[in-house]
Parts: sequence; C-alpha cells; structure tokens
Amino acid sequence: MRVPVQKQMIWWGVAVASLLIVMWLLGQAILPFILGAGVAYLLDPVADRLERAGLSRTMAVVLITVGAVLLFVAVILLVVPVLVRQASALISTAPEMFEHARAFISARFPEILPEGGTIGTALTDLGKGMGEQLTNVAQTLLNSFGGMISAVALLVIVPVVAFYLLLDWDRMVAQIDRLLPREHAPVLRDLASQIDHALSGFVRGQGLVILILGTWYSLALMLVGLPFGFFIGMMAALLSFIPYVGVLIGGATAIGVALFSFWGDPVWIGAVVAIFALGQVVEGNYLQPKIVGSHVGLHPVWLLLALSVFGSLFGFVGMVAAVPLAAALGVLARFGIERYRESAFYTGQTSPADPPPPLLVEIAPRGTVASQLKEAREQAEISRAEAGILPRSHDRKNI
Repeated sequence: MRVPVQKQMIWWGVAVASLLIVMWLLGQAILPFILGAGVAYLLDPVADRLERAGLSRTMAVVLITVGAVLLFVAVILLVVPVLVRQASALISTAPEMFEHARAFISARFPEILPEGGTIGTALTDLGKGMGEQLTNVAQTLLNSFGGMISAVALLVIVPVVAFYLLLDWDRMVAQIDRLLPREHAPVLRDLASQIDHALSGFVRGQGLVILILGTWYSLALMLVGLPFGFFIGMMAALLSFIPYVGVLIGGATAIGVALFSFWGDPVWIGAVVAIFALGQVVEGNYLQPKIVGSHVGLHPVWLLLALSVFGSLFGFVGMVAAVPLAAALGVLARFGIERYRESAFYTGQTSPADPPPPLLVEIAPRGTVASQLKEAREQAEISRAEAGILPRSHDRKNI
C-alpha cells in the first residue's frame, strides 16, 4: 500500500530538522569532517580523470593528496605571512591616509569641508575611530585564524577524512543511491544532479576565476610598486564572487593608496586604474562566461543571505556549509515553483482523475463455452467410473 503524502512530508521534515539540530549541537566537532567532505567533493573530478588516464583509484588519490599537501604548505609558508604583514600595515596606515584625504579636500574645496566645521570634525573623528576599529577587528580575525590553523583537528583530521572519502567516493554515492526511496528515486536523482551542477559550477568555476584574478591583480600591482599591492589584489579577487563588489572595493582601495603614494606621478596612478579596468573587462567578457557560465543558478544575493543566516545560526560551521546548502535550497525552491505552476491552486483547474484499469474481454467463437462444459462433464463421469463411484443419476433412482 502506498504511503500517504502527509506521512512522507513528516518523515522528510523530521530528517531535515535532525540534520539542523546535529549541526547546531555538534558544530565544532563535525567541522573537520565537513571540510574534509568538501575537499573530497572538489577533488573527485581530478581523481576520475586520473583513473581514465590509466591510474588506479588508490594511486590517483595518493597523487592528489601529496600535491594538495605540498600546495597547502607552500601557501602557509609563502602567501599567508605576506598577506598578514601587508594587511596589518594597511590597517595601521589607513587613518593617516584618511587624514591626508580630508586635508586635501579642505585645502582645495574649503566650501565642502570648512575649517572647524561639523562635517570636517566628524570626518576626523571617523578616521580615528575607523583606525581603532579596524585594528581591533584585524587583531581578532588574525587571532582566530591563527588558532584555527594551529588546531590539530583541522591539520590532521581534515586530510585524513578527505583521503578516505575521496578513495571511496564512487562507492559511497552508489550506496546512497541504493538507499533512496524507490518511489522518489528518479526525482531525487534529478534534484541531486541539479544541486551538483549548480554547486560544482559555482565553487570550481568561481574558485578558478578568483585564482586568475588574484594572480593578475597581485602581481600587476606589485610590479607597479603599489604598497600593500599583494593584499589589495587578493582582497579584490576574493570579493569578485559578488559582481562589481570586488573591483569597486579593491579598485577604490588601490587608487586611494596610489594617490597617497604616487601623488605628483600620474603615470603610476593611471597604471593602477588600467590594471583594474583590464581585470574587469577580462572577467566580464571571458572568465565569467567561459568558466562559470550563466547556467549556475546560484545568485550572489542568495549566497550572501545564506552566509548571513547560516553563519548567525550555526557559527563558522554554518558559513562553511552555507554554499552547498544555498545551492540545495535554490534547486528545491525552483522544483517547488515548477510543481506550484502545475498545481490546481495556480491553474484554477483540478487535475482529471486517473482512469480506471482497463477491462480485458476475450472474444471466442460461438459454442466454445458449451463445448468446454460438455467435455468437463464427460471427464468427470469417466473419473467417477474409474473410482467406482456410481453416477449421480443412478443414485437418484435408488432413492
């Protein structure tokens, strides 16, 4: 007997609620496992390609693990110290640059910022307060980041979990597929495929775009001699997953630093502007259409909402899981909208009832049934005679 829809909805609701409760109660404990699963998911296509090239699954996973560990160590030793040093220097220099900008505007346009005026005093206080707050925020972030990096759980458990999940990824997916409810298995497979398409397209595609833009901005700004150029380029690239935000914030910061450092030398200021203009042209016309594409379906506003909501509910674990959860919720929302448009509530017309099962009628020649009945009586009389049983007609006469 088919399970009612209401009961199925209760079961699925209980499963989702249980997942959210587990994330809320065991956030920090399951963080290494979530990160390991994310790493395995991102590297699974690489392992599949190495398998198609002739390597065994074990050798492919070992090769990927060694390469990932070497890359991670190189980033920690070479990139992170430079980023931390330049970020600290930029934060400490920001109030001075802000004060120079205020003094320049007051000298050139006194009617905008009169000496001793309310706006000028407010901007001065804002600059001092901004410097203090940025210093506090940066110190907190650096302390948190240092504690997170130094945690043994993240440095040991994440690679181990990623290694074993990557090794058994295909078997794990096949096992999960066998556990799907048979009635809904085709729909669940289709939804999972759409989630994978959206998530992989955004994470892998946008990650490659960020890597290309970060390399370009950082190296180009360092070549023109811009102070803090490496940090500004990386910051602009990381924020580029939100359209125009990365180039606006990174470009404004870079141009502000260039005005402060290269004042009186417009060639280098123009070079900084040209670097961001070229990066924006390449990103908008080549990188985003070719790598990410327009079919991903993970809108930046939706992603920011997911990061804010899940981050406030589940902390850092929620922020890590926000991207896959946003992709899943987006696919489920589109699926629900499609079903809503097909429903009677939207169309105003009830769906026709299912037709009854067809009645099978066998057409036989006239007299077929009578002939079969006669043969059955004769066979019964023969069986009775062989068994020594008197015919029914003879019993009636004796009575």
